[in-house]
Amino acid sequence: MESTPQKLGLILKYFSEFTDEQIAQLTALEELYKEWNAKINVISRKDIESIYLHHVLHSLSIAAIADFRPGTQVIDIGCGGGFPGVPLAIFFPETEFHLVDSIAKKLKVVDAVCEGAGIKNISTQHTRAEDIKNRKFDFAVSRAVAPLKDLWTWAAPLIRKGTNNGIAQGLICLKGGDLNQEISESGLRPKMMPIFKIFPEEYFQEKYIIHAARN
Repeated sequence: MESTPQKLGLILKYFSEFTDEQIAQLTALEELYKEWNAKINVISRKDIESIYLHHVLHSLSIAAIADFRPGTQVIDIGCGGGFPGVPLAIFFPETEFHLVDSIAKKLKVVDAVCEGAGIKNISTQHTRAEDIKNRKFDFAVSRAVAPLKDLWTWAAPLIRKGTNNGIAQGLICLKGGDLNQEISESGLRPKMMPIFKIFPEEYFQEKYIIHAARN
């Protein structure tokens, strides 16, 4: 079995400019998720052993296309156990991440992981995205939560228009498989990038980043 530092080497293979604090936070994730997953199941048992590939690196693919500037505000819709929001918050410590989910016990895990790893730029809210009023964000992120059409319906009212981060503000989501019908039904014309082109690991075959701009 690989040790946590060996597994973390997978992240450092693609990202080299981490501070000691960020490396400590990333290292802490495995044990924290194992501890909390035993109490509240948010990651499948087979996935927990591959947390750095299946969850952390997958989440960080968003960082390969978007450079969130200090002060940027990002909402993670249907965050589950904290992906992609938690790894992105470690990567972008001066960006504000608001993680929302309709299942309170999942947010309990997120809060505990943030406390244990010393992540201070995450807030959580037990709600559905469509119930959030009077608040705006620069981006919405999400991973495998709902069809693109639904995600856009929830996200669009929450996103400010603008291009402050090198790419147009909007929805960035992680999805897999054949997405042609889903994209067609959404009525959007998003940009689509194969994650395998960013991280050539077998796990990322047929996995994509979808970016829909808030025009």
